Amino acid sequence: MALSVWPDLYLLRHGQTEWNVQSRLQGRLDSPLTALGIAQARRQAELVADLPNDLVCFSSTAGRALQTAHIALAGRDFRKDERLLEIDVGDFTGEREADLRAAHPAIFHGHPLAWYDRSPGGEDFAALKARVLDFLSELSGPSVIVTHGITLRMIRQLAMGMAMERIADLPVMQGALHCIRGGVEQVLR
Repeated sequence: MALSVWPDLYLLRHGQTEWNVQSRLQGRLDSPLTALGIAQARRQAELVADLPNDLVCFSSTAGRALQTAHIALAGRDFRKDERLLEIDVGDFTGEREADLRAAHPAIFHGHPLAWYDRSPGGEDFAALKARVLDFLSELSGPSVIVTHGITLRMIRQLAMGMAMERIADLPVMQGALHCIRGGVEQVLR
């Protein structure tokens, strides 16, 4: 889909989780929102309240995203979609990133996020890009999407027409609303 025809996107990352606090890689597994994570989702609800009521809303099927969606979308209906799940980190799931960096320095060499392509048993960026493009190609209009850190980066990278090499430059914030219109991002906190 050409950049000029992407619909407006309103993107939210799930709130802080127990594993975020512990610096554990969640991937496809899950941990519950912390008290701060719940507060972040409540802040997102305030930001989303100003959006039109007729927007189609979506959430990843992971528990942390669903918990965030129920709070942040404040009674709006939303569709669950597995294509919005976080990138699968395979054998690294549940591990602390610092421990993995110490044990597997070659995997973490180079570009800050290149290790995702090298995580044993994990999903690479090409597969993530394919499923995100598949999801985005089905959008018929402006949408609100609750997802995860790396998936959020991929959606934004595609919607803003950025080179893949710049994906690590995109900050991921919990408790914020990323608005992308015409390929330009505005972040509301």
